[in-house]
Amino acid sequence: MSGLFYPGRNRPYDFEGGNYATSPGTEPTDAFIWNKLSDAGIDYRNYGFRVFGGKVAANTTTGETTEPRLAANTDLNFPGYDLTISDQTRINEWLNEFQQYEADGKLPTVEFVRLPNDHTSGTRVGAPTPRAYVADNDLALGKLVDAVCHSPFWKDTAIFVVEDDAQNGPDHVDAHRTIAQVISPYTQTGKVDSTFYDTSAMLRTMEQIVGIPPLSQFDAAATPMLNSFTNKPDFTPYTAITPTLPLDELNPVNAPLAVQAATADFSQEDRVPDQLLTEMVWKSVKGADSEPPASQTSFRTSTGIGSDDDDEEISNPSTSLPGKRVDDDDD
Repeated sequence: MSGLFYPGRNRPYDFEGGNYATSPGTEPTDAFIWNKLSDAGIDYRNYGFRVFGGKVAANTTTGETTEPRLAANTDLNFPGYDLTISDQTRINEWLNEFQQYEADGKLPTVEFVRLPNDHTSGTRVGAPTPRAYVADNDLALGKLVDAVCHSPFWKDTAIFVVEDDAQNGPDHVDAHRTIAQVISPYTQTGKVDSTFYDTSAMLRTMEQIVGIPPLSQFDAAATPMLNSFTNKPDFTPYTAITPTLPLDELNPVNAPLAVQAATADFSQEDRVPDQLLTEMVWKSVKGADSEPPASQTSFRTSTGIGSDDDDEEISNPSTSLPGKRVDDDDD
């Protein structure tokens, strides 16, 4: 679907529950991971996905939600995509429910947590700077990890974090690369796993942990992230670090590309041309006279995938994975 949207072919962005036509597979009402969890009787809780203005996305034709099972498992006090709302507000709402789960001694097997503010509002005057947005986003994720790893649930939890819209701001080694994290007592530390993974690999790993089948041929064929895990857990907890950068730092009236930012549409993700947003963020951080580097692509070089920063392989990791998961889309 993104192949139709990102090249600027004027296709509206309606991939988040706007209609059934954008659902994958042959059965659009049973096409997503939460549907498969429901099919398997696995409990889950949703924070922020398919939520707009406090309501689950509606079908524009019938007025009925396209994700009724997700809606039934959604915390509507957790805001959806809205860059005027701090990720601290979101994580505080998540913490309210998490603390109740702690008191009850039972956490849903799977949680989906959306923290969208690293999308930023570019250099729009009066909005938080890109640095402040990302600091807000980082702190919210840190608080989530802090809460989980200081709880009784830590011993059998894996937290998967992946960036949304990685094409906005290409990597300095290869524009295909993005940031992702797996946080768990069972993940490898102090070693380099040079296995080639993609988003489907992360999805396949999560499916294997909770025991549901693949959603499509793509995750079925993906390489599970087994090399990232070990059977020798480290239960050392993590304490969130408060950024030194003020979270309320705002773009000044003379911010780079402020004129373009004033007319850009930040009301939903992916409405600002990715190259323009990349330039806004770069110049905000590096200076108005700086130029973003050209995108690098070494994916198909003769020296092999990821050859620019390959390091040693780890060998023979355990396939014994933890049984609970908190899934965070660190947008």
